[in-house]
Amino acid sequence: MNKELFSYFLVIAALVIGAVYYNTTIQSPIISSLNYIKTSYHNTTQFFQDAIDRHTFQASLIQTQKEQLKDYEKNKLIIQELTNEISDIYKINNSTLSQNPNVELVRSISYQKFGDFNRVWIDMPDYNASKIYGLVYQGLVAGIVIPKNERALGVLNRDIKSTYAVYVGEQNAPGIAHGNNEKNIMVKFIPTWFKIKTGDEVTTSGLDNIFFAGLKVGRVLSVTSSQGYQNAIIEQYYQDQKPNYFHLIRKIK
Repeated sequence: MNKELFSYFLVIAALVIGAVYYNTTIQSPIISSLNYIKTSYHNTTQFFQDAIDRHTFQASLIQTQKEQLKDYEKNKLIIQELTNEISDIYKINNSTLSQNPNVELVRSISYQKFGDFNRVWIDMPDYNASKIYGLVYQGLVAGIVIPKNERALGVLNRDIKSTYAVYVGEQNAPGIAHGNNEKNIMVKFIPTWFKIKTGDEVTTSGLDNIFFAGLKVGRVLSVTSSQGYQNAIIEQYYQDQKPNYFHLIRKIK
């Protein structure tokens, strides 16, 4: 019985296969369905491949543009810095000091520490740490250079370490200018027999072997007396907070 049933199914299967293989009417829809499935498969895989390629290209393009933007910003900053330095060199070289053989142009490197705008490191070749040098900006007294760890440190007028000899007023009253970490600077030890008044001009005396005589420092705002001397509050002329270059006085004679 089982052999007869198996033989029956075998004959039916052979007839179906033969019909499908030889009968175009039966073959056509089957082949069409297979082709549709195959085409859909290829289209789908191609779509995803294209999507992956587009994403990869866009990611690469975005990365390239980011790198180009970084380079652009970097170059922009460099150009801005060079522009500022060239502008400073042009301004400072208009000073009469630029022709003096005892004066040289020096560059400020950076502030000594963040937040202290009164101290800058100076790029100074052949630095002699045993001497104090004068700093001038566009003909105005800016400060002095003192040694710090064998390096040249520029202490500007407002710094408490900035001291030099000056004359006050038309009578050339002698005094010592120094900073006090405030907006204005002070001149101390002015003899009481000199008459000092508001508006008097303060210039370097040249007696300290730091500055030439006659360089402008500022004007008197107020005068007080203490312990046999006069003290004056001075509004300094030099106001630049971000100088790139100074004239440095190597020697005065």
